[in-house]
Amino acid sequence: MSKNLKNLTLAALFLALGLVLPFFTGQIPQIGSALSPMHIPVLLCGFVCGWPWGLAVGFIAPLLRHLLFGMPPILTAIAMAFELAAYGAFSGLFYGLLPRKAVHVYTSLIGAMLCGRAVWGAVSFLLYGLLGNPFTPQIFLAGAFLNAVPGILCQLILIPPAVLALQKAGFTAPVPAKKALRAEGSAV
Repeated sequence: MSKNLKNLTLAALFLALGLVLPFFTGQIPQIGSALSPMHIPVLLCGFVCGWPWGLAVGFIAPLLRHLLFGMPPILTAIAMAFELAAYGAFSGLFYGLLPRKAVHVYTSLIGAMLCGRAVWGAVSFLLYGLLGNPFTPQIFLAGAFLNAVPGILCQLILIPPAVLALQKAGFTAPVPAKKALRAEGSAV
């Protein structure tokens, strides 16, 4: 199977997981949405398929989920689309740039999570502003960190062992970004 077909198939799988997982966590009323179920497959897609696929799956998942199921609400879906696109892109970029060591899987994950939350804050600031509502630092901290603690913990607990297992099995290994950039430069 060609690399592109493999990545397309895996990206479709991660997209499907992003659409379905919220149904399972939604059954836990107290913390279901705080578990951030759509984030996990997007982050994994970046690690497994590389940053372009992670970016695409991250951007499409919340918007498609809104169109199919009416959830999340449209403004939330728009902000999430940019946030998850950043998650998928940065997890793939950082993973491709750093050596394949366990500590760097965590570094890549945490870096992607911080970048995604910053993007969410910037897009939310713009959306709130268009509606004439203030987007205060308190709203940002609550939405990006305080209310997201269950999801952050879930991602930190589940994703690195999954990536390390896939890495050990030789399943991840997208072309490291440094090598890909050098190869593109020499081809020009």
